[in-house]
This record gives sequence, structure tokens and C-alpha cells, in this order.
Amino acid sequence: MVKLATKIEAVLYLKGQSLSLVDIAKYVNHEIEVVQDAIIELMSDYAYRDSALEVIETENGYSLQLRPVFNDLTDNIIPAELGKAVLRTLAAIALKNPIIQTELIELRGSSAYQHVQELVELGFVRKYRQKTGRSYLLEITSQFHQYFEIDQLPKSMN
Repeated sequence: MVKLATKIEAVLYLKGQSLSLVDIAKYVNHEIEVVQDAIIELMSDYAYRDSALEVIETENGYSLQLRPVFNDLTDNIIPAELGKAVLRTLAAIALKNPIIQTELIELRGSSAYQHVQELVELGFVRKYRQKTGRSYLLEITSQFHQYFEIDQLPKSMN
């Protein structure tokens, strides 16, 4: 029979994000108190292993993550998919969602045209002609929500 701590380790690995005690308890079908003891056992196991991973407590719950000492490897192995400028353009689109492309260009400058093209190709932004006017309307897609693990953004802050 698989130990509860090992099952929790699998859940944290598969989810790839911080999970609350309540969520973990639901996934492993055990009482919160039992799950909490198993998480402490799991954290202790990782603390004494010579492992690149660790289980930590975050604001949102518990997470399985790479130890900070290995952060320099991520820069070399996992290339940044979005540059800062493109990410800022995406943030502007997400905050105003939807936004007219000409308004975005006023906010972010003419380089945003290229950013929009990249974001459309990556599937984070949908671009379509308005019924009236010459500019495109831009909106974020469900892929954006999935990739950034955002359930819902607040309504536009205009």
C-alpha cells in the first residue's frame, strides 16, 4: 500500500502549484488532520534527502518546488518564452480586456504591433476586426488563463 505522504507528493507534483490543506485532503480522500501530519512527514523527508526538490508552505498552501540553489539552472535550461516588453503588452491587454489595438499602441508604443503578433501566435490573445472602425479588437484567450493559472481577472479598471 502506498504511504499517504507519497500520495500527497504525487498530487503536488501533478498539480504543479500550491494547494491548500483542504484541496490536498480532497484529492487524497483523507481528513485534514491526517493530511497535515503526512505533509509534515513529507517535508521532513525532503529536508533530509540530497534532493533538488523540496516541499514548502506558501501563502496558498503547500508546494513541491525546485530548491532555490538550482534557480540559476532554470535560466540556462528553460528559455524565457516572453520577453519583458511582450509580457507588459500582454498585461495591458489583460487589464483592459478587451482593448482596441490603436489604444494599446498609444499605451505601449509601435513595438506593440510585433508583440500582438507574437501573442496571437502563442495563443494568448485573439485579434479580430470590429464591426465598426478600422482597428482590431484584442482580447485574452482561455489559453492565457490556463497558462498563467488565472481563473478570472477583475473587470477593466477604466
